[in-house]
Amino acid sequence: MQAIMEPVFEIPYLIGVVALGVLILRRAGNRNQFKLFGIMAIVLGCGDAFHLVPRMYALWTDGVANHPASLGFGKLVTSITMTVFYVFLYHVWRDRYEKESTNTVTAAVYLLAAARVILCLFPQNQWLSADAPLSWGIYRNLPFAALGVLIIVLYFREAKRTGDRAFRFMWLAVTLSFAFYIPVVLWADSIPLLGMLMIPKTCAYVWIVWMGYTASRAASR
Repeated sequence: MQAIMEPVFEIPYLIGVVALGVLILRRAGNRNQFKLFGIMAIVLGCGDAFHLVPRMYALWTDGVANHPASLGFGKLVTSITMTVFYVFLYHVWRDRYEKESTNTVTAAVYLLAAARVILCLFPQNQWLSADAPLSWGIYRNLPFAALGVLIIVLYFREAKRTGDRAFRFMWLAVTLSFAFYIPVVLWADSIPLLGMLMIPKTCAYVWIVWMGYTASRAASR
């Protein structure tokens, strides 16, 4: 059943977010925020494909347990591309709300993103092993969570201040993505059923991309 249900969800997801990203880019014109948003959506879909495609292949053949290296490498790539995703989302915020003098915030975003990527590259993560240590899963996600909190606060404040209806729930979508992701990082190894939380987490990302698509469509009219 899992070999059927996961691909039924994951294939439309991968195709859908990349397609939406392309549509956003086509409508972007000279609006930089939508160029960034379109690229961001494509990065999301392509990055997640590194993990989800090998996972689907494993489910269709001899099982996930027999493919630790390919799945681990996919998780590494996805971890990095998700960090890039949030850096793009920050620059969408800057462009959309015309925030030019935000050098301190920009520095914080890039320092947290760099810390996350560097921690992901440490060999102690043991990405290619079936027994990757939980401790390093926590270490590399600390700056990622801090980056997420920063993005949440930025979007919440500016959407409220400007009455931005298109992005008024962007902060909530990011919040939900982390709320579903953190329990998986902490407890999925001991409670495998928690892995199901990755489905609503992915839905939160689709919601983020959809908000960008609807905003770009409205702006192009």
